[in-house]
Amino acid sequence: MSFPVQKSDPEWQALLQDKGAEPAAFQVTRHAATERPFTGKYERFWADGSYHCICCGSKLFDSSAKFDAGCGWPSFDQAVPGAITEIVDRSHGMVRTETVCSNCGAHLGHVFPDGPSDTGLRYCINSASLDFQPQE
Repeated sequence: MSFPVQKSDPEWQALLQDKGAEPAAFQVTRHAATERPFTGKYERFWADGSYHCICCGSKLFDSSAKFDAGCGWPSFDQAVPGAITEIVDRSHGMVRTETVCSNCGAHLGHVFPDGPSDTGLRYCINSASLDFQPQE
């Protein structure tokens, strides 16, 4: 799958380092790793603003869509329209829906059809893939 923003692994590593991203950000975003539950910096974070892709800066979620799913990762019931691309993930003996940034292909997490709101969705997202921008 091709995305508008393309970089080599060394370029992504340098970009993330320059942004001061957490150490796991490269493995999470570029190699679909998963941070351990209840360890991400945005899991219990509730400020007003928006969440952006740590790699390319695209806006992904508004803080108003965030809720406590109790799963150990930041959870949202709605993404910014067009911001997320969904990919069938058959890893680990499961069939899930992986979510990636539509602009740069960064792995974000997964989306599940068990959310509590009218959308019925739970975007389960790695904190390491996100950059929070406070509301101005």
